Amino acid sequence: MIRLAVRCTPAQAEIVLAELTVLAPNGVEEERGPGYVEYAIYGGEGELPELGEVEAAAGDGLVEVVATEVPDDWAERWQEFHKPILVGERLWLRPSWEPPREGAIDVVVDPGQAFGTGAHPTTRLCLEYLLELADAGEATGPLTDLGSGSGVLAIAAAKLGWDPVSGYDHEHAAIEAALQNAAANGVSLKLEWMNLREGLPELAPTVVANMTAPVLREVAGQREAGRGRGRGPQNARREARWSVLGTPPAAPTTLVCSGLLPGEVDGIGIAFEPWGLAEADRRVDGDWAALLLRSA
Repeated sequence: MIRLAVRCTPAQAEIVLAELTVLAPNGVEEERGPGYVEYAIYGGEGELPELGEVEAAAGDGLVEVVATEVPDDWAERWQEFHKPILVGERLWLRPSWEPPREGAIDVVVDPGQAFGTGAHPTTRLCLEYLLELADAGEATGPLTDLGSGSGVLAIAAAKLGWDPVSGYDHEHAAIEAALQNAAANGVSLKLEWMNLREGLPELAPTVVANMTAPVLREVAGQREAGRGRGRGPQNARREARWSVLGTPPAAPTTLVCSGLLPGEVDGIGIAFEPWGLAEADRRVDGDWAALLLRSA
């Protein structure tokens, strides 16, 4: 087993992560140190992807790329690394080899199938918002999960009371993993492949979107394209799509956005203003941030 690590400056971390997760949907390991962020992927010899696009995206912010051989006991150490997480004192995210927690809502997701096991701060921030919305009696009716990954947020939403729950992702491996995880948790989800940069599904009143800021900006811009004010080839494709389908999907009344750096929150809030949404809350966990938007 080979561990392929890419180190970059914190300023380039978002871009590198976005590029790397496209090449390696089976999971990305993150480590931060003084003046750098390191992302690592694992695979057998000859199985790891070429990193040309990642290196090009990092540009002058690239620190180093290092491939190292993983010891034979990696499988055991890998399991030790993934521990259960308690969110909001009552949502228990765990791998299948860890026991349930008495009195907590149990969400079982094994790492390694697709990016997103609940351990990353962006996922935890979304889960905190979902718990608070549920506590406020808003876990009713449908919910849409954009960039659903391994299905953590969709599964948690279903267990908190939203129904039906739909999830969309541009990686086929993520959809397959989410279907497996949904079955393991005994919940029913509608999961579909979709390139969210090119079009949006019908959106529920509650939407959660744990994606990077560039993707969120493209998602936000699709309503402007649907109104005929978009520019560029991607918006032209969207306008053609809306000319067939009619109008862009109705805006949600509640939108949870994560996957953001703290300095990106203001810009994402502005990007969704044409949707009739306004900032209701924001929060930061380490180097990451999330935003709660509501109907203005």
